[in-house]
Amino acid sequence: MNLFERYLTVWVFLCIVAGVLLGQAFPALFQTIGQLEVARVNLPVGLLIWVMIIPMLLKVDFGALHQVRQHAKGIGVTLFVNWLVKPFSMAFLGWLFIRHLFAPMLPAGQIDSYIAGLILLAAAPCTAMVFVWSRLTNGDPLFTLSQVALNDSIMVVAFAPLVALLLGVASITVPWDTLVTSVVLYIVIPVILAQVWRRLLLTKGQAAFDATLAKIGPWSISALLATLVLLFAFQGDAIIRQPLVIALLAVPILIQVFFNSALAYWLNRTLGEKHNVACPSALIGASNFFELAVAAAISLYGFESGAALATVVGVLIEVPVMLLVVRVVNASKGWYEQGEV
Repeated sequence: MNLFERYLTVWVFLCIVAGVLLGQAFPALFQTIGQLEVARVNLPVGLLIWVMIIPMLLKVDFGALHQVRQHAKGIGVTLFVNWLVKPFSMAFLGWLFIRHLFAPMLPAGQIDSYIAGLILLAAAPCTAMVFVWSRLTNGDPLFTLSQVALNDSIMVVAFAPLVALLLGVASITVPWDTLVTSVVLYIVIPVILAQVWRRLLLTKGQAAFDATLAKIGPWSISALLATLVLLFAFQGDAIIRQPLVIALLAVPILIQVFFNSALAYWLNRTLGEKHNVACPSALIGASNFFELAVAAAISLYGFESGAALATVVGVLIEVPVMLLVVRVVNASKGWYEQGEV
């Protein structure tokens, strides 16, 4: 992991502090930034999201999809957890904790928005950081690449309908026009641009491609942190008034990560998949494409919404929690291999 990735949680905390302070010091400036919108899409944030996502998608080789047959069991487990378990379990956890157990401690007007943010967070499987988690567990690189390529292909067509379904189940109004716009802006167009750029770079040779990846690697995290500064500049008043909200939102996210990673890990062991496939499978099954979630939440509900705040909490705890999962799957290798068929 590079410096940004290793200390992402620290940078996020610093962005929270910087954003809150800047928002309090220059409220007029951030109000002006918030008004720079076209079709409810904030232009500065849209640009930052592209800078955030495209370098990550550049790593994805959709030509790797033909390799899915080599680890069909692991692929099947990950798809099952990513698309049939995680979004629905998060919707349930949001309903249980946010709408009921924690409701007396949360602002009533934001309950629906918080749940929507949690659903957006869980509905998009992780794309970029998975490569880091896989490397830390000595995961099979071909499995990881093919799984990410397959997930991204599915996400292009499934993200909007899945989110709409779960928002409907949670009795939240679905802004279909903005949701579809978000999918086009933050999935379809970046995927196309990244793949065109990838092909152009590869025509110059693998060395040129690798050099470009190394050069633009920090762009993604830098753009994410800049987005968080803007977000917390708008969220500053709410955070100052109710810091407990962040801790409460973290509870269903933590449960979701531990439950889904354990489920994927156990299913792979039960089906006899190799440990170096089960590890990235469990990690892909548990982690989220939080960059997309943040972008979609801002587009759908605005900078100052509870949905935006909920997705940012996902960013805040993603790295330390996933590092803990990495440690667990590595430490349990002996136990896992006793059950391999």
